[in-house]
Amino acid sequence: MQIEVNKVVTLNYTLTDNDGKVIDKSDDGTFAYLHGASNIIPGLENALTGKTAGEKMDVAVTPADGYGERDAEKTQTVPRNMFPEDAEIEMNMQFHAQGPNEETLVVTVVGIEDDTVTVDGNHPLAGVALNFDVEIMEVRDASEEEVQHGHVHGAGGHDHE
Repeated sequence: MQIEVNKVVTLNYTLTDNDGKVIDKSDDGTFAYLHGASNIIPGLENALTGKTAGEKMDVAVTPADGYGERDAEKTQTVPRNMFPEDAEIEMNMQFHAQGPNEETLVVTVVGIEDDTVTVDGNHPLAGVALNFDVEIMEVRDASEEEVQHGHVHGAGGHDHE
């Protein structure tokens, strides 16, 4: 069965950067996603289209087809007093912040000074070329419920409560 829209794909992968540093990896075929539902980055999803279970492949994904290029405007230095007085702010701490258009953003603390904190709203992998070593373990038809919900459900269904 070929990978196409509304198929559930289970795979093993190792993700590295261009220096060969391992960024992430799956655990023994435990990563499953619904193809065509934008659950994974476009560059990887496009490369998997048409493939079948048992295939192994290396996929190079540019930042444009991954998490995007870094946007300098998403890095800001803000006054320390914008945080609660008792907040213990640490490097690489992530939290939700309100963006300029009232949207919720995940930001990462990238700098701490006495009176200021620098936060970065870019995805941690923005601007990074990604290299996937992939083995496709299984391809199956998605259930009607999975298609309606836009994601894979585990054994025995799925509870949204």
